[in-house]
Amino acid sequence: MTTFNREQYELAVTEWASSLNNFTTLKTLLPTNYVFDLSLDEITWLKSKNLYKDFCMDMGVYENRVVLILSPLGEDGNRVPVDDYPYSVLMEMQGDLSLVETRQYVVIKNAVLSNDLKKIDDDADMYFPVANKPMLEQDKVVNAIESWRNEGVNWLYYETQEFEGRRIFQRFYVPSENLTPPKPGLNRMVCSFGLKFSDIYQRMLVTLIFISFYDDLSNTGSIETISNTYDWSQPCPPFCQL
Repeated sequence: MTTFNREQYELAVTEWASSLNNFTTLKTLLPTNYVFDLSLDEITWLKSKNLYKDFCMDMGVYENRVVLILSPLGEDGNRVPVDDYPYSVLMEMQGDLSLVETRQYVVIKNAVLSNDLKKIDDDADMYFPVANKPMLEQDKVVNAIESWRNEGVNWLYYETQEFEGRRIFQRFYVPSENLTPPKPGLNRMVCSFGLKFSDIYQRMLVTLIFISFYDDLSNTGSIETISNTYDWSQPCPPFCQL
């Protein structure tokens, strides 16, 4: 687990903020096919420090690379003072990102036998699908990630040219329930940017999508066991709590 001290944290956050009005800089800093990878140690640390319904992830720049900095919140929603700030570097994925979602299907099959036991009719109806909670629809996750991959540079150009970067995200708020996985075996989280339309703000917003990966502790190969869980975050701006 790599960490910043308080001074390094403040410098990294300031460096990100100073980059937001420069499209050329942002295009270099933010390859749209790169992700953050949170280790189990980082997740455990954040869980032990965070006391609020959400936790905060600050954007920063360190040694010309974008970093995602873990920032716990207290019971009142304000930042908790800590000595060290774990962070993850935006980087290219090592290997493919394999997503698995389980869905439940209900099949109702009817058959009619005559009085001499000959089949005279049969039919089947499938009622589908109901995604197992707390999963969100995997298709929405993939679409948001692909939108960022394909249109992220255009989004950055528009925001820097039309609004001088004032509307570009500086941090994200994430539901703290993400830190308590719905099943055992969590080994890491991959955080990917995504582009998603907001009905409230009536524009495309960048979100940070948290994809949880699990070990198969039962060693059964069960799809239910290893399926990913997903959640979205709220970008600031426009959604700023602090």
